[in-house]
Amino acid sequence: MAGKFDANNAQNLVEIEKQFAVKAVEQAQTYWNLLEIMNPRDLKLTKLDDEIYAHAQSSFPELFVPPYDKLIKLDEEWMKSPQGKERWRVFIESYKDKIQDYNFGSLIRTNAEDEYGETNTIFVTRIQFYAFEIARNKLGLNEKAHEIAKADAAKEKAKKEKEAKGKKGGKS
Repeated sequence: MAGKFDANNAQNLVEIEKQFAVKAVEQAQTYWNLLEIMNPRDLKLTKLDDEIYAHAQSSFPELFVPPYDKLIKLDEEWMKSPQGKERWRVFIESYKDKIQDYNFGSLIRTNAEDEYGETNTIFVTRIQFYAFEIARNKLGLNEKAHEIAKADAAKEKAKKEKEAKGKKGGKS
């Protein structure tokens, strides 16, 4: 029988890391699809959205200063500074028994006014993702992303319709 798993001494297995990355990408795609079909102000990400929002406001008041530049464009250096890490650690751990997979890796857009992409994406924990995206949605900061997502979907639909017509027209 195998002994108890010790995460501190576990090897980094490439296959496991790939699975986490795939899951994070799938979550990002799902979220982008939601931004496409729903007004972000109406989007509810968890049962605890209001609690997470209020907690983020009290823990990080500097994020909630209009015009909300620090919510629109995330400052990764601030988040990963020694002081930032400690403040976030306290915030994150408070959701240990409240949010499933609260500390799993998630992809977030560093600029709320743009889509997911190589230069506009960083890894954060799931609860950090929720804190930022709930705030962005409630404050209307994801409106531009909503419009981009809708436009992308319309282009994709038109492309598929054109391809389908081309296939029908090509058959005798």
